[in-house]
Amino acid sequence: MSHTRIKRKGPARREVKLDELHATLERVKAAVDAADYETLKAAVDTLAFLTQELEAKGTTIDRLRRMLFGAKTEKTSRVVVGDAAASGAGAPAGEAKAKPKAPGHGRNGAAAYVGAEKVKVAHASLHSGDLCPACQKGKVYPLAEPAVLLRVRAMAPLRAFRYELDRYRCNTCGEVFTAETPEGVGPDKYDETAAGMIGLLRYGAGLPFNRIARLEKGFGIPLPPPTQWEVVERGAGLMVPAHEELIRQAAQGKLLHNDDTKMKVLELMAESRHEADDDDDTPPHERTGVFTSGIVAVAGGHQIALFFTGRQHAGENLRDVLARRAAELPLPIQMCDALAANTAGKLPTIVAGCNAHGRRQFVEVANNFPDDCRHVLEQVGKVYKNDAIAREQKMSDDERLRFHQAQSKKVMDDLKAWMQVQFAEHKVEPNSGLGKAIAYVLKHWPKLTLFLEKPGAPLDNSICERALKMAICHRKNSLFYKTLNGAHVGDIHMTLIHTAELNGVSPFDYLVALQRHHDDVAEHPADWMPWNYHQALARLTAGPGPPS
Repeated sequence: MSHTRIKRKGPARREVKLDELHATLERVKAAVDAADYETLKAAVDTLAFLTQELEAKGTTIDRLRRMLFGAKTEKTSRVVVGDAAASGAGAPAGEAKAKPKAPGHGRNGAAAYVGAEKVKVAHASLHSGDLCPACQKGKVYPLAEPAVLLRVRAMAPLRAFRYELDRYRCNTCGEVFTAETPEGVGPDKYDETAAGMIGLLRYGAGLPFNRIARLEKGFGIPLPPPTQWEVVERGAGLMVPAHEELIRQAAQGKLLHNDDTKMKVLELMAESRHEADDDDDTPPHERTGVFTSGIVAVAGGHQIALFFTGRQHAGENLRDVLARRAAELPLPIQMCDALAANTAGKLPTIVAGCNAHGRRQFVEVANNFPDDCRHVLEQVGKVYKNDAIAREQKMSDDERLRFHQAQSKKVMDDLKAWMQVQFAEHKVEPNSGLGKAIAYVLKHWPKLTLFLEKPGAPLDNSICERALKMAICHRKNSLFYKTLNGAHVGDIHMTLIHTAELNGVSPFDYLVALQRHHDDVAEHPADWMPWNYHQALARLTAGPGPPS
């Protein structure tokens, strides 16, 4: 039976000026009551606003959505209409609930500028033990804490130094004598600091090469995009041993988060088009999608972020990582959402479910079922509050497990019983939005409550989703990778940059150190992880010890 697609005609186009609409509105004012008039007036004002915004050059659908419906949030106080936290219920009459300032609000103190260059300024006339110039009796001594002035100055991300070496020529033999190159000036035009900065701007901050070139041009430093690519490609090659070591150590982790996001690689997309147009019998790839997978492992007390771009899903990339795992180690915990792509490959793991995804099922239907969704969100909020307490008190995995069993188990058990009652007593239609949300949570309940059974099992996969924002930033700004090799270079940089960030280390200093000492990195890669590379630098600076 064939189906014919019916094309629906859009509304007939008619030019109507806004002043004509306002005039029509005034004419019907006498025929309707005040409430209806205000409704019509609001509709006309909205139409005028939308027309003006759509005519603006920079308007996007996302911008309009934010202006009309507000910023997207999943906080319970914003999700559930009429929530006590949102309305300020419970506060004394006449008192508005003070909104707490967001973290990081306001100016940063001098202590926050850990990368600032320190300049010691001596007093012009006083020294320790001098006679006090004020009372002429006592003696002055230095305070432990100096007075601090902070000044921020602009400079180009990449600076160029032009060395002009004196040259002398003999007027008899013609021999030319050139001044020696200053100490510390290497043989390469673009040194390790240049490679580190370009890599950080490109893959850490998401700036495309052409934008970096435009920025540097404003400082009088020409930096063509092809040159930038050559610099970061060479740098990635020098850092491969550290990248491979991070993968090896991540494979030994007790906890691994994984997820993926869509990516574009023109080389793979061209292959797919070529295979689709080919007339031969060569079977095309079963999968045409391209993805960047993020894996965040907890190993040896450190967090390691890995990125992989290609046709494989997150589960398949995790399988390849776990192939390097020592056979004698116990099964690791794998945290991911319920997508089959995250567990593809028959992974030897204990799977934990993401409570943030389970919670989101109720966030999405909260407008239609406010009371029921408020109950669920508040109960889940109690569990997250308990987890925050465990984190603040720096509990060990075993202590955290016992704390959740004492404080969160009853909350989760009561929530499960409440959900089961909704179906058993036919209070909720299974095919409704709320019914589907409850069914999702009940289906994945053992995985969602693994944190009550296994030490170290997290509540959600948020850390991996935050890591993937680095790849998403690249996709939004640069749109695509040109080749698989380009994607691999990006994966190496993102892995090293984000792992350094997770361990509180300067990504720029880390990239520079790996490239500057690449020979030692290749020989002792385990000594050059973000959490211990300073010891390797100290070892090289100290030089070989005395002969035994």
